[in-house]
Amino acid sequence: MIRRLFSTLITDYPPVGEFLPAASTNPSQSTQNGSANNGGVTTFRSPHLESLNWLHTVSPCFPVSGDRIEIIYEPSAFYNTLVSKCSVAKRRIMLASLYLGIGSKETQLVNAIHDNMKQNLQLKVDVLLDFTRGTRGEKNSQTTLMPLLRESDNFRLSLYHTPVLRGLTKKLAPPRWNELLGIQHMKLYLVDDTVIISGANLSNDYFTNRQDRYVMIEDAKLADFYADFLNKVQEFSLKVNRNGEACLHENWNMLPYKSAQVDFAGEARERIRNYFKGVLERQRSVCKEDTVSDTWIFPLIEMGQLRIHHDSLATKHLLSGCLKDSKLKLATGYFNLTETYMDTLTKDCQAECSILMAHPNANGFLGAKGPAGGIPAAYSLIARKFYEKLKQSGQDHRVSLFEYERPGWTYHAKGLWYYLPDSSLPNVTLIGSSNFGERSVNRDLEAQICVVTTNGGLQRKLQSEFENILQHSTTAEAELTARPVPRWVRAVVGLFRNFF
Repeated sequence: MIRRLFSTLITDYPPVGEFLPAASTNPSQSTQNGSANNGGVTTFRSPHLESLNWLHTVSPCFPVSGDRIEIIYEPSAFYNTLVSKCSVAKRRIMLASLYLGIGSKETQLVNAIHDNMKQNLQLKVDVLLDFTRGTRGEKNSQTTLMPLLRESDNFRLSLYHTPVLRGLTKKLAPPRWNELLGIQHMKLYLVDDTVIISGANLSNDYFTNRQDRYVMIEDAKLADFYADFLNKVQEFSLKVNRNGEACLHENWNMLPYKSAQVDFAGEARERIRNYFKGVLERQRSVCKEDTVSDTWIFPLIEMGQLRIHHDSLATKHLLSGCLKDSKLKLATGYFNLTETYMDTLTKDCQAECSILMAHPNANGFLGAKGPAGGIPAAYSLIARKFYEKLKQSGQDHRVSLFEYERPGWTYHAKGLWYYLPDSSLPNVTLIGSSNFGERSVNRDLEAQICVVTTNGGLQRKLQSEFENILQHSTTAEAELTARPVPRWVRAVVGLFRNFF
């Protein structure tokens, strides 16, 4: 039975596709000097940023003042900000996460929302979580939120159910194992006109001693964009009613685990694609010279199970387009970079690179029961093989590996910081839920933003953010080479690396 289950897990998976929302040109066709035809979209005028003009062809752009962006450095500040914002929200709260925990801090957050809804009858609250994770256990995310759902028509709970989990696999795969096929992994927290984008979930560890990244942006247009985007995702997610039953959204007619997988994925893909296309076309129709903004935000998404590959294509182009004498700092909570990313970093990237990952002692899977307990060793093995590849290619002088280890803490931060030539501060950052790994590209729903900035204050904040993380890190090459890896991990890591 177990063998049959794993066979189903490996083979019951949609084909890989491509997705660039309404791009007038393929980014690979854009020139480094910014002379490509961008369909009327305003391009960067600064000579230092012209190499990034291709971003305007693949994503909507939201120009803002960098002074309206805050970097949150610690999980406790992230939690306090969420509670404070949700306590005084006037119009809307939208929370998208993998799951909501069931501890005291999570309860306090829910109570803050609940109390606000009682006082403000105009406040609308939407929560989007993953179905499998959000319903795991007798007490779970859904049961925690049911009091709000039963008391107000202004509260909506949606659970995304992957269309890959179906049939025999859905019946036989136990909790935790059924999450291997794909989950809702986006971390978007929207309160009125404030958007917090992070890699952190809504649970105790992420509020106390699990290092992540968090950026808070005050911008009405960006907030409206993400509100409408999450509404689209909610359409093909399951809606929980007051009886606790998961049913179809009123604008959707296909159950993810019963309808034909290709039909479900195809319709969901078209709705997301049409949404991005519409936003990009509206922006082009009102395009004008931007001489005020110093920061530009490009939303990126990845939904591999729906054959939406947007973030990964943009990330690959960003890596391959790094200029000579530039610097790149890349971080991932779980080192399982795709072969494409590793090849790009080894062969095409010209930047001096530092890659930061979790030390096994800072890995959230350390000490887990069963096969999951071998995951930290598997990540170490993959990192070691990458380092060996760098040495074989003669690129180990250009790419350095670091591991985060802090007593009592785990590590979950991901993203990148890109420094243009002759710049001592970051000009670009990617931040969001993607770990740049196999799951992020091929299985889970991910959301990330690319921030391009010339705002000195924001650049210094981004530099401080990286230094804050790096202070708990050490070089990893020697330890990776010497670190023992169990034989059984070495035997299975190649077969199952696209599941973690």
